[in-house]
Amino acid sequence: MGKILVVDDEVEVVRLLQSFLTAKGHEVETALNGAEAIARVKETKPDIVLLDIMMPGMGGIDTLKEIKKIDPRIGVIMVTAVVDEELGSRLIELGAYDYITKPINIEYLETCVLVKLIYVLDEKAGYPQDR
Repeated sequence: MGKILVVDDEVEVVRLLQSFLTAKGHEVETALNGAEAIARVKETKPDIVLLDIMMPGMGGIDTLKEIKKIDPRIGVIMVTAVVDEELGSRLIELGAYDYITKPINIEYLETCVLVKLIYVLDEKAGYPQDR
């Protein structure tokens, strides 16, 4: 399946998502903060990043911007405990594919990851993007 990077400062969330996604056949890397996430993106070149918004140090929004500078094709799905439509719109404008609120609906997360993975892999393979 895909290469996914899970970024969250909550170790329990990282472990849960890593276990779930690994069981679904994905190759999963993890990071506990924005700076570590940037290093992992450069090193492992993931297809998708699940990125927490609220983290100490480099927050999710700044991390999203840096990831998009490194490779705009990486699908970034933001994860947040705050339900805020204005924030959601801003994240999409900055290049996020979607945002998911905590507590995470694992079925929605799986669907979101699979749909974005199809787009990312198609783009990397050079198929035309009409979506």
